[in-house]
Amino acid sequence: MALLRSVTRTPLGNALYRRLLSSVVVERGFSSGGNVGTTEQMNLIRQLRDRTSAPIKEVKSALVDCHWDIEAAQRELRKRGQVVASKKSLRTAAEGLLALAQNGGKAAVIELNCETDFVARNEIFQYLALALAKQALLVENPSNQVSGIFHMGPEHLEGLNLKLEHPKISGETTVQNAITEVAAIMGENVKFRRGYAMCASSHGVLSTYLHTSPQPGLGRIAGILCLEVEDENSQLDALRRVGSELAMHIVAAKPLFLTKELVTPDALESEREILKSQAETSGKSQMAIDKMVEGRLRKYMEEVVLMEQKFVVNDSINVKTLIGNLSKEVGSSVKIGNFFRMEVGEGIQSHRNEALSVPEPVAQAV
Repeated sequence: MALLRSVTRTPLGNALYRRLLSSVVVERGFSSGGNVGTTEQMNLIRQLRDRTSAPIKEVKSALVDCHWDIEAAQRELRKRGQVVASKKSLRTAAEGLLALAQNGGKAAVIELNCETDFVARNEIFQYLALALAKQALLVENPSNQVSGIFHMGPEHLEGLNLKLEHPKISGETTVQNAITEVAAIMGENVKFRRGYAMCASSHGVLSTYLHTSPQPGLGRIAGILCLEVEDENSQLDALRRVGSELAMHIVAAKPLFLTKELVTPDALESEREILKSQAETSGKSQMAIDKMVEGRLRKYMEEVVLMEQKFVVNDSINVKTLIGNLSKEVGSSVKIGNFFRMEVGEGIQSHRNEALSVPEPVAQAV
């Protein structure tokens, strides 16, 4: 049976797969299916396997229990899969993908988690992630803001209807049921963790970037920002060009704040204490220590404040200078309205199959 599972379902492996399948049907005595012959049994096993992607052992067992009625066996597999998925739901799922959907002045990104990167590469998992992103794009901002960023937890999506058109998962169902079904097919814990949506202002342009992207709309790290311009007749091509570069910059540079004024007092005080402790080990005078701390705080600002960071595409300038140059190019004042960065698995730690949640480092500016 292990050998049968290891056979790759490719044109090169089909012949061996059929021979192994035939031998298993005969050796296991599955010809006891009433008037269903061995050849027809093989065909039913193959059909149900293709429909569901369930393990061969489970496919055969369901067909035997349902007296080789393929429709009944498919329903039985779904029931069994839901039970298995429920049992796996407490296992840590820190791998997965981000999926992004965009429509005009709105973009939504969701995180769909699984246990291994092997499942994250599966086409069914990827299809579901993209479907959830498209659904998230339709969710209305509960605060009724025209522009800005809003968060979506599982409670915002799980009860919504979802229409699936994939050979292995099709029909209309709820988001939660679709996730459960994919978890059963994959044999792992699959869960929707979170989502964010950003709406541009009337004079804003949204730009996005996905890093480590297996196909359009999917990736492991996402950067999204909105560039706002005073004159709505400004050159949008220039805004889109710089916006795309800045979205990539956000992914690479990991900014936490838009400007120095937006750095929270808690973050500043925490960093000051750390730098002070480090400086005191030098044995220098208090005046020298104070100068060292202030110098290192300026360096800290350049590392975490977007406007102060060196631009990754051209490190001879910082982002503030880049925005100034863009304003001159388009003939109107440009500013960064909102931004955020999101990465698969951030804030999740694996510890004996338990997920420990810590504050998620999603950066944004309002």
